[in-house]
Amino acid sequence: MEHEWLIRSGAFVAILISMLAWEFVVPLHHGRESRLRHDARNLAVLLLDSLTVRLVLPILPVGLAQLATERNWGLFNHLPLAPWLSVGLTIVAFDLAIYLQHLTFHAVPVLWRLHMVHHSDLQFDATTGVRFHPIEIALSAGVKLGLVLILGPPAVGVMVFEILLNASSLFNHANARLLLSLDRWLRWIIVTPDMHRVHHSADRPETNSNFGFNLPWWDRVFRTYRDQPRAGHGEMIIGLEHLRNPHHLTLGRLLVMPFLGTGGVYPMIRPRDDG
Repeated sequence: MEHEWLIRSGAFVAILISMLAWEFVVPLHHGRESRLRHDARNLAVLLLDSLTVRLVLPILPVGLAQLATERNWGLFNHLPLAPWLSVGLTIVAFDLAIYLQHLTFHAVPVLWRLHMVHHSDLQFDATTGVRFHPIEIALSAGVKLGLVLILGPPAVGVMVFEILLNASSLFNHANARLLLSLDRWLRWIIVTPDMHRVHHSADRPETNSNFGFNLPWWDRVFRTYRDQPRAGHGEMIIGLEHLRNPHHLTLGRLLVMPFLGTGGVYPMIRPRDDG
């Protein structure tokens, strides 16, 4: 799709700046680490993610969706769907796929080792929403490519989903205060920072809850929803209990983290001898 990269990049930068401003005005927590150093590291991970996807994959989901439409591939191209309906179904179907993918990365130990790079952040803010190991991002892109081949969604629907996913990831990781009354209403429509912050608790049952990124419905449907952290948002511990040393969370350490040490107690599927 023409100008796809420019549209997505522009939307990402605008939303990131908005979230950083929100966090500056009404922060919920004050981190122990320099904000500049912390954010620079997470954004460096994002840059490596983007380069990895470009190098590893011959085509991206939006481009494949356009090709699928031209060649009549996939379910949607064989159904009499109105354009607005096919875009809506694309967003919902892709969001469900990302929820299930997220759940799988918590369930399977080898995948959790990749995903714990995201959870190892000792601070919870908008840039945490882009802190994912490059291999995880490449696997996620592969899942979306497979879904494009199965569904044959419109390219504009895939692009809108990608923008929404990036926007919601920045929003629901924001270290900002949201009125409780507003949060209670919003979390029926979108995953809010208070809802997703529970997922970044160092407490294992809380880590393995609230897997949604954009639409909040899947956690309620599949019974993975947790309303609030037991210790409260002010006292809950962010991160992972076995990765508390900031000196072990440098950019280089994050890249090799899946291949060293342990995944801790967090994978949902654990060997019998783990207890």
